[in-house]
Amino acid sequence: MPGSGLTDKTEAFPVSAGARKAAPSSPEPLLPEVRQVNPGETHLLCRCGRSPRLPDCPVDCTAGLRLEPARQQFLLLCRCGRSRQLPYCDGRHARPAPGLAARWRRFWSGR
Repeated sequence: MPGSGLTDKTEAFPVSAGARKAAPSSPEPLLPEVRQVNPGETHLLCRCGRSPRLPDCPVDCTAGLRLEPARQQFLLLCRCGRSRQLPYCDGRHARPAPGLAARWRRFWSGR
C-alpha cells in the first residue's frame, strides 16, 4: 500500500491459521429426522409441508397423518418439506449428483 510502509495486506491484518473459516458456498441441507416410535404412542405427522415444526403437525391441522404404530420401529421423517412422500423422507434434501460415480461416492461416504 503506497505511503503506509506496508507492502502486503497480510501485514496489516494478520490472521492466525486457526481463525480462518471458509464461507459456505451454499447452506447445508436440512437432514431428515430418525425417530423411534413404540406401540401405544400416537404421533401426528405433517403431510402438507406447511408445518412450522416439521415433521410434527399442529393439532388443529386436518391434513396430518395420525400414526399409531403396532410395533417398535424407526422412521426416517422429512424436515425440509421437499419430499413427495411426506411425512417420510425420500432424499430430495440432497443436491443432485452429476453421475453414477458421484452418487456412489455420496452413498458410501455420506457426502
